[in-house]
Amino acid sequence: MSMYNFKIQASDWEILKIKLKRKYNTLSDEDLQFQEGQEEELLTRLAKRLHRSKDYVIFTLSKELVDLDSNRL
Repeated sequence: MSMYNFKIQASDWEILKIKLKRKYNTLSDEDLQFQEGQEEELLTRLAKRLHRSKDYVIFTLSKELVDLDSNRL
């Protein structure tokens, strides 16, 4: 069991991944593949690719999830 209790809905991910790709243009479509229930794998992959901690990735994703309709990064 993960120490992170971070959940992403598939419908939210469609918007979130577009925002992430704009913010981090080094991320590939492969880096951004995600299925509900595989948050841990996503967090690990993004942390590694962005050279950041999982906490940073969760913070960034959480911030975007709060306001998915916003165009801000």
